[in-house]
Amino acid sequence: MHKGPRKVLLATPLLLAGLPALSFGQTPQAPKKLPAGPAAPQSTHYPIFILAFGNDPNWSLRIGLKGPERMDRPGYPPIPLEAADVTHEAAADSWTYHAKDSATGAAVAIHLTREACTDAKNDTLTLTPPPSGKYSFRASVEHAQLGSMTGCGRIAAELFPRINNQPDQEEEDDAKKKPPVPASSVTSFKSPVSAAYLNLAGKIVFKRGATNHLIGSEGSQLAVSHDGKRLLYTHEDKPEDRAIFLYDFATEKSTELVRGQVQQAFWSLDDARFAFMKFVDGKWHLWSAPIASPETAASVFPGDIVAIHGWVDTQTILVDDLQQLSWVTDTGTIQQAIPEKDILGDAFGSSSAGTFRVHPLNPDLLLVSAEWLKPPASVPSDTHTGGSFGFFLYEIRSKRRTLLCPLNMLSQNAEWSRDGFQIFFTGADSARRYATYHMFWDGIGLQKYVSGTSLAIGQ
Repeated sequence: MHKGPRKVLLATPLLLAGLPALSFGQTPQAPKKLPAGPAAPQSTHYPIFILAFGNDPNWSLRIGLKGPERMDRPGYPPIPLEAADVTHEAAADSWTYHAKDSATGAAVAIHLTREACTDAKNDTLTLTPPPSGKYSFRASVEHAQLGSMTGCGRIAAELFPRINNQPDQEEEDDAKKKPPVPASSVTSFKSPVSAAYLNLAGKIVFKRGATNHLIGSEGSQLAVSHDGKRLLYTHEDKPEDRAIFLYDFATEKSTELVRGQVQQAFWSLDDARFAFMKFVDGKWHLWSAPIASPETAASVFPGDIVAIHGWVDTQTILVDDLQQLSWVTDTGTIQQAIPEKDILGDAFGSSSAGTFRVHPLNPDLLLVSAEWLKPPASVPSDTHTGGSFGFFLYEIRSKRRTLLCPLNMLSQNAEWSRDGFQIFFTGADSARRYATYHMFWDGIGLQKYVSGTSLAIGQ
């Protein structure tokens, strides 16, 4: 019987590939296990963006992917925050974010609990808050200097910056053509309509709009009226014979108001009066007079003072005597007084060259120019006095102090813009070149403003 060809079963290459060589009678080995990799990273921050906010006092705080970013309060510059660790209490479904105040180093803790909250009403960063007024989180903040604040929180993904990994070419080209914009929190501000300063020759320049008037006589201690149309300045023939003049921009004429041992004139907020210092019985006293009738000038406060720092309101004038800063009413009573040591701290000292300026809209915020006690090595010294100057912000209630002056410049005579969003100051670089500079109130956007000094802001 014819037998057909024997069938032989052959393993295909796919089946043989990767198998270990076996001899007859050998038990197959189990495949080796790969070592376990690290656990998948777990996000410690729940959402992409949280906005916490509260009222009485009003505040808001932003928490992003890396943690707390910034705290805002109406009437104050924003507080940049440096994020630290975060703890999650799973049982209570709550989170505590830790951070540091970047300006002062003060500790900050933000506590969020997932529960309905209706205690806050100033969710100002959104146009459409929940109709019911209920938010997803209860929030509280502890700031070592500002104290405790409570409120609510919500997931605010709509506030998160736009992320686009592949922008189209047209957007890139447009961005290259635009000048860089400073990364400031200030979105709307007004440049001065009028200002006065001393040019490099020491002459007074009064600027209103695009028009400059050069005043013939020399002078100092400039003060521009709030309507921007008139200028007060002091002219000195000799130390015991000074005069305070009024210059009118429209008529281009100067009129003498008072003469003698007088100096430092400041306009009242309604431009109807002016305050000034007069030397009487061996002391500098505070005087005031109506602009329309300067011959009726009278003593307001007979105490010994060294400087006037402007009008706080229609009845109150700020003065100092190198020991304390005093809020003096036009009836001569001291409304409030703060030791200058409390304001200046350990870094700065009292001197007649120091200035204190109250924020135009927030009486709790002071802009302080003072002499360094131990200036950083990078700060140049004044060519005449040999001292070094800087400026900072001081919050009266919290005693929070924020250094703003550039540390590579001599910076003095800092002044607020009328809207309070900008700071103008006389600065000198390491080559002792003096000019007027300005920046936003959060320290961003430093630029040269004019080649002059002793700027006074008008309208």
